[in-house]
Amino acid sequence: MNPDAAQLWRAPQWAFAILLAMLGMLGPFSIDTYLPAFADIAGSLGATPVQMQQTLSAYLFGFAFMSLFHGAISDSFGRRPVVLCGLAAFTLASIGCAMSQSIGQLILFRGMQGLSTGAGIVVSRAIIRDMFAPSQAQKVMSQVTIFFGVAPAIAPMVGGWMLVHVSWQGIFWFLTGVGIFLWIAIYRLLPETLHISERQHFHPRPLMAGYWKLGSDPRFLLLALASGVPFNGMFLYILSAPVFLGELLQLEPQQFFWCFVLTIGGIMGGAMVSGRLAGKIAPKQQIRHGFVIMLVIGIINLVANVAFTAHVSWALIPLGIFSFGWALMVPVVTLLVLDLHPERRGMASSLQMFIGSTANGLVAGVVSPLVMHSTVGLATASLTMMGLGLLSWSYIRRRWPEIGNTIVHA
Repeated sequence: MNPDAAQLWRAPQWAFAILLAMLGMLGPFSIDTYLPAFADIAGSLGATPVQMQQTLSAYLFGFAFMSLFHGAISDSFGRRPVVLCGLAAFTLASIGCAMSQSIGQLILFRGMQGLSTGAGIVVSRAIIRDMFAPSQAQKVMSQVTIFFGVAPAIAPMVGGWMLVHVSWQGIFWFLTGVGIFLWIAIYRLLPETLHISERQHFHPRPLMAGYWKLGSDPRFLLLALASGVPFNGMFLYILSAPVFLGELLQLEPQQFFWCFVLTIGGIMGGAMVSGRLAGKIAPKQQIRHGFVIMLVIGIINLVANVAFTAHVSWALIPLGIFSFGWALMVPVVTLLVLDLHPERRGMASSLQMFIGSTANGLVAGVVSPLVMHSTVGLATASLTMMGLGLLSWSYIRRRWPEIGNTIVHA
């Protein structure tokens, strides 16, 4: 923690959380805003469905690759420069997307968006731990999660509105404006939170040593899996929304918002409870509660879809409850990841994000196309991904029972 943290930010804590949340929202906003325009983009650029899927995969894999480095670079040069450079690159890439004349150009600029967007998400997690002691950091992380969870839910609605009233290019011009706004806000408001005494020497040998130290630590890898993979149990339904909601549940596009409202409500509720529990119960208990909720609702969802034909009257409810369980446990797991190696929090955030975003890319490019046409397939895949995270956490508890035991009050 930065010893000068109290002097760096004097405004209310919630304002700091909103500023960091806006950085975190940029990634999912960039993924989901253009999803309603797939058909229009394909018709305009003469693209096949496979090529349109490549615009999503290019973003996700670019995001995963560069997220390996954003945090490590910020450990050496500071948090502000990395975030500002990332936002500038994202803004330029968004302009390129808006002006693309072929599907190849769009795939290229979407990849560039992915390479740059992760700077805000990755570095913002390290910033929180720079500025706050553990229990307070959990509260801020929970507040950020509330706003972060709104993005993937409202982004398709914003994109649909832009598509109807402007054009598919207008969606990317909108993202350009978001990038400019965030750059100005960060430049004017966000202080440098990495204390000069905590900066790491930027040289290939110590950098690679740091990656090896984290990457070879099974505790780190398992915690990253426990936080990153279960998210896809929810994210899968967002990615599959056009088929799941439009074809399987037979909803009109203007009715899709019900799915997103339930997702938002679940995430906000879980994050609020997580923040209130900070410093009151041991992290392991809070994580267990989150996984129990996801496991129980995942099983109920699968059984219901096997036994009955999915209907909108009940098929969306499990998504909201699952989201609640995920948001309840993920701030705690994230802080455990960051505190395993305090001298490399930026790098830890990078590697954690890499693992999670790689899983996101595989779900978008492989899993979703395979299961999106079946409610049973979606429920099975969702439960399976949650189960992978649960197995990771269960192994940690057996092998390193001391992890997550301590209640930190300050």
